[in-house]
This record gives sequence, C-alpha cells and structure tokens, in this order.
Amino acid sequence: MYSFRLIYIFFYNLFQFCGHTWILANTIARFLTFGKDALADTFYSVGFVMSLCQLLSILEIFHIADGIERARLLPRFIQVMEKNILLMMVIMLEEIQSKPVVCVQFFLWNIMDLLRYPHELLSVMERPSIAMLWSRYSLWIPVYILSVANEGVIVYQALPYLEQSASHSAYIHLPFLMMLYLSLLTVGAPVTVWQLLKERKHHLDKWYKRKKKK
Repeated sequence: MYSFRLIYIFFYNLFQFCGHTWILANTIARFLTFGKDALADTFYSVGFVMSLCQLLSILEIFHIADGIERARLLPRFIQVMEKNILLMMVIMLEEIQSKPVVCVQFFLWNIMDLLRYPHELLSVMERPSIAMLWSRYSLWIPVYILSVANEGVIVYQALPYLEQSASHSAYIHLPFLMMLYLSLLTVGAPVTVWQLLKERKHHLDKWYKRKKKK
C-alpha cells in the first residue's frame, strides 16, 4: 500500500517533468520553425508554464525539510531562490523579456530539470538507473555553472531598465536588490557547486557499494 506522501511526491515530480518537457519541446519546435525570430518570443510562448513550474519548485524546500525528499537543503534553497528572483525580474521588465539571453536561460533551466526529475521519478518507484544517476549528479553541475553565468548576464543587461523604472515608480529599491542578488549569486554559486560535488560523491559511492554487495 503506497502512502500519501509517496503518491504526492511521485505526482509532483511527474508534473514537473511533463511541464519542462513541454517547455523544451515548444522552444525547440518554435526555433526550428521560425529560426532566430523565435528567440524574442520565447517568454510569451512558454513564460506562464515556466513561471508555474518555478513557483511550485518552492515546495521542494519543504520536501527536504520534512524528509519527503533526501537532498541537501542549502544548495536547493539557493537554486530555487535564484530562479524565482530572476523570473520575477523578467516578468516585471517587459524590455528584457525578448532578449536572447532569456531564451538561453529557459533552455538551461529545462536541461537541468530534465536531468533531475526523471531520476527523482525512478527513485520514488525504487527503480534507480545508473545512467540517470550519473547524469543527474555529473552533467547537472556544468549546466548549473553555465546557468549561473547566464543569470549574471541577464541581470547585467536588465540594470539600465531597472534604473529607468526606479526613477519614476515605487520600485526605487530594485537596482540595489539586483546588485545584492548578483553578490549573493557570486558567493552562493561556489558553495552550491561544492555541496553538489559532495552529494555526487555520496550517491555514486553508495551505488557502487551496493553493486559490489550483489
């Protein structure tokens, strides 16, 4: 008999996997159909689904804290906050939504999540795969580093628009917050990578020990 917690985490991971699969398929199909013109329209075509997936990802912090998911809390917290803060800024600034870097960022986020959620689904089903395990904890790290670098580029390109909006709106604190976000990103990313490398070693060593016992 499956518990409610197990059914919940299974359908959560399935929803995220389906959502990111749809976003990636939509993005690739539009690029193949419209070429470079599709880059400027990425946010308008997939922004709602991406926003929904990233908003729901906040639940993962509670999953780890409650013990539903076994993972390190600090790197996941940094990752979730990075994505949601950046996405809020993109939503608020229409001028940045059509930038190619936003399309690149969505693509990298999708690659990261499509490396992670299939592994999570297999783990919940107790059918782990060494290929998915290795991809989740090895390929994920360089993609995350690229994502962080691209996030910095987005914020840098957005700063002039933030300053303009702050001069005649209630968002006068936004440029400062974004600079603070860049500082946190600079400090948080190396800590996250370090934690992820430790997590990778732990899971791969655990897998190899299990195989040797068999």
